[in-house]
Amino acid sequence: MQKIISMLKQYLKTTFLLIVCLVSYSMLGWSQKSISMNKAEPIHTRILFIFDASNSMWGDWQSDKKIHIANRLLSKMIDSLEQYSGVELALRVYGHQKDFRLYDCNDTKLEVPFGPNNFERIKQKLKSISPKGTTPIGQSLLAAQYDFPSTEDVRNVIILITDGIEECQSDPCEISRSLQRQGIILKPYVIGLGKDFSLDLSCIGTYIDATSESAFDKALTVIVEQIFNKTTCQVNLIDANGKPIETNMPISFFDEKDNNLMYNYIHTMNARGVPDTLLLNTMLSYRIKVHSLPPVEVSGVKLNVGTHNIIPIDLPQGSLSVKSVTKNSRYQYVPVIVRKQGEQEIVNVQYFNQIEKYLVGKYDLEILCLPRLYINDVEIKQSSTSNIKIPDPGVAIIKKGNLGFGSLFVVRDGHDEWIYNLRNEDSSESILLLPGNYKVVFREGLEYQTTKTKEITFVVKSNTTSTVNVSQY
Repeated sequence: MQKIISMLKQYLKTTFLLIVCLVSYSMLGWSQKSISMNKAEPIHTRILFIFDASNSMWGDWQSDKKIHIANRLLSKMIDSLEQYSGVELALRVYGHQKDFRLYDCNDTKLEVPFGPNNFERIKQKLKSISPKGTTPIGQSLLAAQYDFPSTEDVRNVIILITDGIEECQSDPCEISRSLQRQGIILKPYVIGLGKDFSLDLSCIGTYIDATSESAFDKALTVIVEQIFNKTTCQVNLIDANGKPIETNMPISFFDEKDNNLMYNYIHTMNARGVPDTLLLNTMLSYRIKVHSLPPVEVSGVKLNVGTHNIIPIDLPQGSLSVKSVTKNSRYQYVPVIVRKQGEQEIVNVQYFNQIEKYLVGKYDLEILCLPRLYINDVEIKQSSTSNIKIPDPGVAIIKKGNLGFGSLFVVRDGHDEWIYNLRNEDSSESILLLPGNYKVVFREGLEYQTTKTKEITFVVKSNTTSTVNVSQY
Protein backbone atom coordinates (compact mmCIF):
# COMPACT_ATOMS: atom_id res chain seq x y z
CA MET A 1 0.00 0.00 0.00
CA GLN A 2 2.76 2.37 0.94
CA LYS A 3 4.52 1.49 -2.32
CA ILE A 4 1.40 2.37 -4.29
CA ILE A 5 1.07 5.70 -2.48
CA SER A 6 4.73 6.50 -3.25
CA MET A 7 4.23 5.70 -6.94
CA LEU A 8 1.12 7.88 -7.02
CA LYS A 9 3.02 10.87 -5.52
CA GLN A 10 5.79 10.48 -8.09
CA TYR A 11 3.22 10.39 -10.90
CA LEU A 12 1.49 13.55 -9.64
CA LYS A 13 4.84 15.34 -9.30
CA THR A 14 5.88 14.44 -12.83
CA THR A 15 2.51 15.49 -14.21
CA PHE A 16 2.71 18.81 -12.38
CA LEU A 17 6.18 19.55 -13.78
CA LEU A 18 5.00 18.67 -17.26
CA ILE A 19 2.04 21.04 -16.95
CA VAL A 20 4.32 23.85 -15.71
CA CYS A 21 6.66 23.32 -18.66
CA LEU A 22 3.80 23.35 -21.13
CA VAL A 23 2.30 26.51 -19.63
CA SER A 24 5.70 28.24 -19.56
CA TYR A 25 6.40 27.30 -23.17
CA SER A 26 2.96 28.53 -24.19
CA MET A 27 3.46 31.82 -22.36
CA LEU A 28 6.90 32.23 -23.91
CA GLY A 29 5.44 31.65 -27.35
CA TRP A 30 2.65 34.14 -26.70
CA SER A 31 5.14 36.67 -25.40
CA GLN A 32 7.32 36.29 -28.49
CA LYS A 33 4.25 36.53 -30.70
CA SER A 34 3.16 39.69 -28.90
CA ILE A 35 6.60 41.24 -29.34
CA SER A 36 6.53 40.35 -33.01
CA MET A 37 3.05 41.80 -33.44
CA ASN A 38 3.93 45.03 -31.62
CA LYS A 39 7.18 45.54 -33.50
CA ALA A 40 6.51 48.45 -35.87
CA GLU A 41 7.14 47.93 -39.53
CA PRO A 42 9.63 50.29 -41.17
CA ILE A 43 7.92 53.62 -41.88
CA HIS A 44 8.78 55.50 -45.07
CA THR A 45 6.15 58.24 -45.30
CA ARG A 46 4.10 60.10 -42.68
CA ILE A 47 1.21 62.23 -43.89
CA LEU A 48 -0.41 64.75 -41.54
CA PHE A 49 -3.76 66.15 -42.69
CA ILE A 50 -4.46 69.63 -41.32
CA PHE A 51 -8.18 70.02 -41.79
CA ASP A 52 -10.17 73.27 -41.75
CA ALA A 53 -13.26 73.03 -39.53
CA SER A 54 -13.85 76.76 -39.17
CA ASN A 55 -17.41 78.09 -39.27
CA SER A 56 -17.21 78.94 -42.97
CA MET A 57 -17.02 75.21 -43.83
CA TRP A 58 -20.81 75.11 -43.31
CA GLY A 59 -21.12 77.11 -46.52
CA ASP A 60 -22.92 75.67 -49.55
CA TRP A 61 -20.66 74.40 -52.31
CA GLN A 62 -22.05 72.81 -55.45
CA SER A 63 -23.81 69.55 -54.39
CA ASP A 64 -23.54 69.89 -50.59
CA LYS A 65 -22.00 71.71 -47.65
CA LYS A 66 -18.23 72.17 -47.93
CA ILE A 67 -17.63 70.18 -44.76
CA HIS A 68 -19.57 67.18 -46.10
CA ILE A 69 -17.84 67.22 -49.49
CA ALA A 70 -14.43 67.59 -47.88
CA ASN A 71 -15.12 64.72 -45.48
CA ARG A 72 -16.31 62.45 -48.25
CA LEU A 73 -13.46 63.11 -50.68
CA LEU A 74 -10.75 63.05 -48.01
CA SER A 75 -12.08 59.70 -46.79
CA LYS A 76 -11.86 58.46 -50.37
CA MET A 77 -8.22 59.55 -50.49
CA ILE A 78 -7.50 57.78 -47.19
CA ASP A 79 -8.96 54.58 -48.65
CA SER A 80 -6.57 54.88 -51.60
CA LEU A 81 -3.60 55.27 -49.26
CA GLU A 82 -4.19 51.87 -47.68
CA GLN A 83 -2.62 50.20 -50.72
CA TYR A 84 0.78 51.77 -50.00
CA SER A 85 3.11 50.05 -47.55
CA GLY A 86 5.11 52.01 -45.01
CA VAL A 87 2.54 54.80 -44.66
CA GLU A 88 1.27 56.37 -41.44
CA LEU A 89 -1.43 59.01 -41.23
CA ALA A 90 -2.49 61.57 -38.64
CA LEU A 91 -5.25 64.19 -38.45
CA ARG A 92 -5.02 67.69 -36.98
CA VAL A 93 -8.15 69.84 -37.03
CA TYR A 94 -8.59 73.57 -36.38
CA GLY A 95 -11.63 75.72 -35.75
CA HIS A 96 -13.83 72.93 -34.34
CA GLN A 97 -13.73 73.49 -30.57
CA LYS A 98 -14.71 77.13 -29.94
CA ASP A 99 -17.39 79.37 -31.45
CA PHE A 100 -16.05 81.78 -34.11
CA ARG A 101 -17.28 84.73 -32.03
CA LEU A 102 -14.71 83.82 -29.36
CA TYR A 103 -11.94 84.23 -31.95
CA ASP A 104 -9.78 81.53 -30.32
CA CYS A 105 -6.48 81.38 -32.23
CA ASN A 106 -5.39 78.33 -30.22
CA ASP A 107 -8.30 76.26 -31.51
CA THR A 108 -6.19 73.53 -33.10
CA LYS A 109 -5.89 69.92 -31.97
CA LEU A 110 -4.21 66.69 -33.04
CA GLU A 111 -7.34 64.52 -33.15
CA VAL A 112 -5.71 61.31 -34.44
CA PRO A 113 -1.96 60.86 -33.86
CA PHE A 114 0.31 58.83 -36.09
CA GLY A 115 -0.03 55.10 -35.74
CA PRO A 116 -0.27 51.97 -37.84
CA ASN A 117 -3.57 51.14 -39.53
CA ASN A 118 -5.51 54.13 -38.19
CA PHE A 119 -7.23 54.81 -41.53
CA GLU A 120 -10.70 53.93 -40.27
CA ARG A 121 -10.19 55.91 -37.09
CA ILE A 122 -9.44 59.07 -39.09
CA LYS A 123 -12.49 58.58 -41.29
CA GLN A 124 -14.73 58.18 -38.23
CA LYS A 125 -13.26 61.31 -36.66
CA LEU A 126 -13.93 63.31 -39.84
CA LYS A 127 -17.61 62.32 -39.66
CA SER A 128 -17.91 63.66 -36.11
CA ILE A 129 -16.37 67.09 -36.74
CA SER A 130 -18.68 70.10 -36.56
CA PRO A 131 -17.28 73.42 -37.84
CA LYS A 132 -17.44 76.27 -35.34
CA GLY A 133 -14.53 78.66 -35.07
CA THR A 134 -11.85 80.75 -36.73
CA THR A 135 -8.87 79.89 -39.02
CA PRO A 136 -5.52 79.65 -37.13
CA ILE A 137 -3.39 78.21 -39.96
CA GLY A 138 -0.08 79.48 -38.62
CA GLN A 139 -0.68 78.14 -35.12
CA SER A 140 -1.70 74.77 -36.58
CA LEU A 141 1.51 74.55 -38.62
CA LEU A 142 3.56 75.54 -35.58
CA ALA A 143 1.93 72.83 -33.49
CA ALA A 144 2.27 70.29 -36.29
CA GLN A 145 6.05 70.04 -35.88
CA TYR A 146 5.44 68.15 -32.64
CA ASP A 147 2.93 65.78 -34.25
CA PHE A 148 5.65 63.91 -36.15
CA PRO A 149 7.52 61.29 -34.10
CA SER A 150 11.28 61.75 -34.01
CA THR A 151 12.49 59.16 -36.51
CA GLU A 152 15.18 59.27 -39.18
CA ASP A 153 14.83 58.24 -42.82
CA VAL A 154 11.15 59.23 -42.94
CA ARG A 155 9.40 61.69 -45.25
CA ASN A 156 7.14 64.00 -43.25
CA VAL A 157 4.37 65.43 -45.43
CA ILE A 158 1.65 67.96 -44.54
CA ILE A 159 -1.55 68.28 -46.56
CA LEU A 160 -3.46 71.44 -45.56
CA ILE A 161 -7.10 71.66 -46.61
CA THR A 162 -8.74 75.06 -46.07
CA ASP A 163 -11.52 77.25 -47.37
CA GLY A 164 -10.01 80.48 -46.10
CA ILE A 165 -6.85 82.39 -45.25
CA GLU A 166 -5.10 83.08 -41.95
CA GLU A 167 -7.35 84.94 -39.50
CA CYS A 168 -4.93 85.22 -36.57
CA GLN A 169 -1.80 87.25 -35.88
CA SER A 170 0.77 84.80 -37.22
CA ASP A 171 2.72 84.27 -40.43
CA PRO A 172 2.01 80.77 -41.75
CA CYS A 173 4.37 81.35 -44.70
CA GLU A 174 7.40 82.02 -42.50
CA ILE A 175 6.43 79.18 -40.13
CA SER A 176 6.27 76.76 -43.06
CA ARG A 177 9.62 77.95 -44.43
CA SER A 178 11.19 77.53 -40.99
CA LEU A 179 9.92 73.95 -40.64
CA GLN A 180 11.28 73.14 -44.10
CA ARG A 181 14.68 74.73 -43.37
CA GLN A 182 14.95 72.66 -40.19
CA GLY A 183 14.21 69.50 -42.17
CA ILE A 184 11.11 68.72 -40.07
CA ILE A 185 8.80 68.54 -43.09
CA LEU A 186 8.91 68.54 -46.85
CA LYS A 187 7.21 71.44 -48.60
CA PRO A 188 3.52 71.18 -47.64
CA TYR A 189 0.64 70.72 -50.05
CA VAL A 190 -2.12 73.32 -49.70
CA ILE A 191 -5.59 72.80 -51.15
CA GLY A 192 -7.82 75.85 -51.31
CA LEU A 193 -11.54 75.02 -51.34
CA GLY A 194 -14.19 77.06 -53.13
CA LYS A 195 -12.04 79.91 -54.48
CA ASP A 196 -8.50 80.75 -55.48
CA PHE A 197 -6.40 81.57 -52.39
CA SER A 198 -3.06 81.20 -54.18
CA LEU A 199 -2.06 84.83 -53.59
CA ASP A 200 -2.14 84.26 -49.81
CA LEU A 201 -1.42 80.54 -49.45
CA SER A 202 1.09 79.57 -52.17
CA CYS A 203 3.90 80.84 -49.95
CA ILE A 204 3.06 78.06 -47.45
CA GLY A 205 3.68 75.24 -49.90
CA THR A 206 2.66 73.74 -53.21
CA TYR A 207 -0.74 75.33 -53.75
CA ILE A 208 -3.46 73.41 -55.62
CA ASP A 209 -6.63 75.23 -56.54
CA ALA A 210 -9.89 73.38 -55.86
CA THR A 211 -12.68 75.73 -56.91
CA SER A 212 -15.00 72.81 -57.68
CA GLU A 213 -15.73 69.34 -56.30
CA SER A 214 -14.09 67.66 -59.26
CA ALA A 215 -11.01 69.88 -58.90
CA PHE A 216 -10.75 68.95 -55.22
CA ASP A 217 -11.04 65.24 -56.04
CA LYS A 218 -8.38 65.60 -58.72
CA ALA A 219 -6.12 67.58 -56.37
CA LEU A 220 -6.13 64.76 -53.84
CA THR A 221 -5.31 62.24 -56.58
CA VAL A 222 -2.47 64.38 -57.90
CA ILE A 223 -0.96 64.72 -54.43
CA VAL A 224 -0.99 60.94 -53.92
CA GLU A 225 0.75 60.51 -57.27
CA GLN A 226 3.33 63.15 -56.40
CA ILE A 227 4.12 61.59 -53.02
CA PHE A 228 4.42 57.97 -54.13
CA ASN A 229 5.46 57.98 -57.79
CA LYS A 230 9.02 56.77 -58.32
CA THR A 231 10.39 59.99 -59.78
CA THR A 232 14.17 60.32 -59.54
CA CYS A 233 16.85 62.52 -61.02
CA GLN A 234 20.57 62.97 -61.31
CA VAL A 235 22.62 66.09 -62.01
CA ASN A 236 25.34 65.63 -64.61
CA LEU A 237 28.13 68.18 -64.33
CA ILE A 238 29.60 68.22 -67.83
CA ASP A 239 33.29 68.90 -68.53
CA ALA A 240 34.78 70.52 -71.66
CA ASN A 241 34.79 67.14 -73.42
CA GLY A 242 31.07 66.55 -72.86
CA LYS A 243 31.59 63.98 -70.11
CA PRO A 244 29.70 64.06 -66.76
CA ILE A 245 32.84 63.69 -64.64
CA GLU A 246 32.84 66.91 -62.60
CA THR A 247 31.75 66.33 -58.99
CA ASN A 248 32.10 67.27 -55.29
CA MET A 249 30.52 70.67 -55.88
CA PRO A 250 27.89 72.27 -53.60
CA ILE A 251 24.52 72.56 -55.35
CA SER A 252 21.41 74.46 -54.23
CA PHE A 253 17.87 73.81 -55.47
CA PHE A 254 15.43 76.74 -55.29
CA ASP A 255 11.68 76.78 -55.84
CA GLU A 256 11.64 78.99 -58.92
CA LYS A 257 8.21 80.38 -58.10
CA ASP A 258 9.04 81.97 -54.75
CA ASN A 259 12.85 81.60 -54.76
CA ASN A 260 12.83 79.58 -51.52
CA LEU A 261 15.82 77.32 -50.93
CA MET A 262 14.60 73.71 -50.97
CA TYR A 263 17.73 71.52 -50.89
CA ASN A 264 21.48 71.90 -50.36
CA TYR A 265 23.65 68.99 -51.56
CA ILE A 266 27.28 68.22 -52.32
CA HIS A 267 27.35 66.58 -55.73
CA THR A 268 28.44 62.96 -55.39
CA MET A 269 29.43 60.07 -57.61
CA ASN A 270 27.91 56.79 -56.42
CA ALA A 271 29.68 53.44 -56.10
CA ARG A 272 29.25 52.83 -59.85
CA GLY A 273 31.05 56.06 -60.70
CA VAL A 274 27.98 57.92 -61.97
CA PRO A 275 26.16 60.92 -60.44
CA ASP A 276 24.11 59.89 -57.43
CA THR A 277 20.31 59.60 -57.65
CA LEU A 278 18.14 62.25 -55.94
CA LEU A 279 14.50 62.31 -54.86
CA LEU A 280 12.98 65.78 -55.25
CA ASN A 281 9.51 67.28 -54.91
CA THR A 282 8.02 66.79 -58.37
CA MET A 283 5.47 69.60 -58.05
CA LEU A 284 8.09 72.34 -58.29
CA SER A 285 9.95 74.11 -61.04
CA TYR A 286 13.56 74.51 -59.93
CA ARG A 287 16.36 77.00 -60.27
CA ILE A 288 19.59 75.10 -59.68
CA LYS A 289 22.78 76.87 -58.63
CA VAL A 290 26.16 75.15 -58.70
CA HIS A 291 28.52 77.00 -56.35
CA SER A 292 31.51 76.81 -58.64
CA LEU A 293 33.95 79.68 -59.25
CA PRO A 294 32.22 81.58 -60.75
CA PRO A 295 28.78 80.03 -60.01
CA VAL A 296 26.60 78.44 -62.70
CA GLU A 297 22.78 78.52 -62.70
CA VAL A 298 20.06 76.83 -64.72
CA SER A 299 16.38 77.74 -64.50
CA GLY A 300 13.04 76.22 -65.42
CA VAL A 301 13.97 72.67 -64.43
CA LYS A 302 10.83 70.50 -64.25
CA LEU A 303 10.86 66.78 -63.46
CA ASN A 304 8.91 64.30 -65.57
CA VAL A 305 6.83 62.27 -63.11
CA GLY A 306 7.39 58.54 -62.90
CA THR A 307 10.75 58.50 -64.71
CA HIS A 308 14.44 59.00 -64.03
CA ASN A 309 15.38 62.56 -65.01
CA ILE A 310 18.88 63.63 -66.06
CA ILE A 311 19.73 67.30 -65.53
CA PRO A 312 22.86 68.32 -67.50
CA ILE A 313 24.84 71.39 -66.43
CA ASP A 314 27.95 72.56 -68.28
CA LEU A 315 30.72 72.88 -65.71
CA PRO A 316 34.20 72.54 -67.31
CA GLN A 317 36.82 73.18 -64.64
CA GLY A 318 40.55 73.42 -64.12
CA SER A 319 42.65 74.53 -61.15
CA LEU A 320 44.79 77.47 -60.11
CA SER A 321 47.79 77.38 -57.80
CA VAL A 322 49.72 80.45 -56.63
CA LYS A 323 52.98 79.97 -54.77
CA SER A 324 56.48 81.32 -54.30
CA VAL A 325 59.52 79.96 -56.11
CA THR A 326 60.76 78.14 -53.01
CA LYS A 327 58.68 76.07 -50.59
CA ASN A 328 59.95 77.84 -47.48
CA SER A 329 58.97 81.30 -48.64
CA ARG A 330 57.78 83.87 -46.13
CA TYR A 331 54.63 84.21 -48.21
CA GLN A 332 52.17 81.84 -46.59
CA TYR A 333 48.90 83.74 -46.16
CA VAL A 334 49.01 86.37 -48.90
CA PRO A 335 45.53 86.86 -50.47
CA VAL A 336 45.11 86.56 -54.22
CA ILE A 337 42.08 88.32 -55.73
CA VAL A 338 40.76 86.45 -58.76
CA ARG A 339 38.59 88.15 -61.38
CA LYS A 340 37.34 87.06 -64.78
CA GLN A 341 39.42 88.57 -67.55
CA GLY A 342 38.62 92.25 -68.01
CA GLU A 343 35.94 92.34 -65.28
CA GLN A 344 35.91 94.10 -61.91
CA GLU A 345 33.70 91.67 -59.98
CA ILE A 346 35.68 89.44 -57.63
CA VAL A 347 35.24 85.74 -58.32
CA ASN A 348 37.26 84.50 -55.36
CA VAL A 349 39.99 85.30 -52.87
CA GLN A 350 42.42 82.42 -52.52
CA TYR A 351 45.72 82.19 -50.69
CA PHE A 352 49.25 81.14 -51.46
CA ASN A 353 49.90 77.39 -51.55
CA GLN A 354 46.22 76.59 -52.05
CA ILE A 355 44.68 74.96 -55.11
CA GLU A 356 41.22 76.16 -56.16
CA LYS A 357 38.99 75.03 -59.01
CA TYR A 358 37.64 77.55 -61.55
CA LEU A 359 35.57 77.34 -64.68
CA VAL A 360 37.63 77.03 -67.83
CA GLY A 361 38.59 80.48 -69.15
CA LYS A 362 40.94 83.41 -68.56
CA TYR A 363 41.35 85.29 -65.28
CA ASP A 364 43.13 88.35 -63.90
CA LEU A 365 45.01 88.02 -60.60
CA GLU A 366 45.72 90.73 -58.06
CA ILE A 367 48.25 89.48 -55.49
CA LEU A 368 48.13 91.50 -52.27
CA CYS A 369 51.82 91.45 -51.53
CA LEU A 370 54.04 94.56 -51.40
CA PRO A 371 54.15 95.98 -53.93
CA ARG A 372 50.83 94.76 -55.25
CA LEU A 373 51.34 92.41 -58.18
CA TYR A 374 48.99 92.08 -61.16
CA ILE A 375 49.06 89.04 -63.43
CA ASN A 376 46.50 89.11 -66.24
CA ASP A 377 45.22 86.62 -68.79
CA VAL A 378 45.89 83.52 -66.69
CA GLU A 379 44.30 80.62 -68.58
CA ILE A 380 42.49 77.80 -66.76
CA LYS A 381 42.24 74.61 -68.81
CA GLN A 382 40.08 71.52 -68.36
CA SER A 383 41.37 69.11 -65.69
CA SER A 384 44.78 70.78 -65.46
CA THR A 385 46.42 73.09 -62.92
CA SER A 386 47.78 76.50 -63.87
CA ASN A 387 50.77 77.16 -61.62
CA ILE A 388 51.67 80.79 -60.93
CA LYS A 389 55.00 81.33 -59.18
CA ILE A 390 56.27 84.67 -57.93
CA PRO A 391 59.76 85.50 -56.64
CA ASP A 392 60.52 84.96 -52.99
CA PRO A 393 60.34 88.23 -51.04
CA GLY A 394 63.10 89.96 -49.17
CA VAL A 395 62.92 92.01 -45.97
CA ALA A 396 63.47 95.74 -45.71
CA ILE A 397 64.23 97.05 -42.21
CA ILE A 398 63.49 100.77 -42.01
CA LYS A 399 65.24 102.39 -39.03
CA LYS A 400 63.99 105.93 -38.49
CA GLY A 401 65.95 107.07 -35.44
CA ASN A 402 63.42 109.72 -34.49
CA LEU A 403 59.70 109.28 -35.03
CA GLY A 404 58.24 110.95 -38.05
CA PHE A 405 56.16 110.65 -41.20
CA GLY A 406 57.05 108.77 -44.33
CA SER A 407 56.06 106.55 -47.23
CA LEU A 408 57.55 103.74 -49.23
CA PHE A 409 57.68 103.79 -53.05
CA VAL A 410 58.64 101.18 -55.63
CA VAL A 411 60.65 102.45 -58.59
CA ARG A 412 59.39 100.95 -61.87
CA ASP A 413 60.54 102.08 -65.29
CA GLY A 414 61.94 105.26 -63.78
CA HIS A 415 58.69 106.17 -62.04
CA ASP A 416 57.96 106.25 -58.31
CA GLU A 417 54.80 104.33 -57.32
CA TRP A 418 53.49 104.71 -53.79
CA ILE A 419 52.91 101.38 -52.02
CA TYR A 420 52.93 101.94 -48.23
CA ASN A 421 52.71 104.56 -45.48
CA LEU A 422 55.23 104.08 -42.66
CA ARG A 423 53.82 103.87 -39.13
CA ASN A 424 54.60 107.14 -37.41
CA GLU A 425 54.52 105.58 -33.93
CA ASP A 426 57.34 103.08 -34.61
CA SER A 427 61.03 103.88 -34.77
CA SER A 428 61.75 100.74 -36.81
CA GLU A 429 59.75 98.58 -39.22
CA SER A 430 60.36 95.25 -40.98
CA ILE A 431 58.53 95.07 -44.29
CA LEU A 432 58.22 92.07 -46.62
CA LEU A 433 58.83 93.21 -50.22
CA LEU A 434 59.16 91.68 -53.67
CA PRO A 435 62.61 91.97 -55.24
CA GLY A 436 63.09 95.40 -56.82
CA ASN A 437 64.17 99.04 -56.42
CA TYR A 438 62.58 101.10 -53.65
CA LYS A 439 62.62 104.55 -52.16
CA VAL A 440 61.84 105.85 -48.66
CA VAL A 441 60.55 109.42 -48.37
CA PHE A 442 60.69 110.58 -44.73
CA ARG A 443 60.49 113.64 -42.50
CA GLU A 444 61.10 113.62 -38.76
CA GLY A 445 58.13 114.67 -36.67
CA LEU A 446 59.98 117.52 -34.95
CA GLU A 447 61.01 119.10 -38.24
CA TYR A 448 58.72 121.92 -39.39
CA GLN A 449 60.26 122.54 -42.79
CA THR A 450 59.21 120.59 -45.87
CA THR A 451 62.73 120.77 -47.23
CA LYS A 452 63.92 118.57 -44.37
CA THR A 453 62.29 115.60 -46.14
CA LYS A 454 64.76 112.79 -46.89
CA GLU A 455 64.80 110.39 -49.88
CA ILE A 456 66.72 107.14 -49.64
CA THR A 457 66.81 104.54 -52.40
CA PHE A 458 67.60 100.88 -51.78
CA VAL A 459 67.37 97.45 -53.39
CA VAL A 460 65.56 94.34 -52.14
CA LYS A 461 66.62 90.85 -53.21
CA SER A 462 64.87 87.50 -52.64
CA ASN A 463 65.50 85.90 -49.24
CA THR A 464 67.84 88.69 -48.11
CA THR A 465 67.52 91.54 -45.62
CA SER A 466 68.14 95.18 -46.57
CA THR A 467 68.57 97.69 -43.76
CA VAL A 468 67.78 101.37 -44.37
CA ASN A 469 68.94 103.68 -41.55
CA VAL A 470 67.07 106.91 -42.32
CA SER A 471 68.80 108.83 -39.48
CA GLN A 472 72.19 108.49 -41.25
CA TYR A 473 71.03 110.52 -44.24
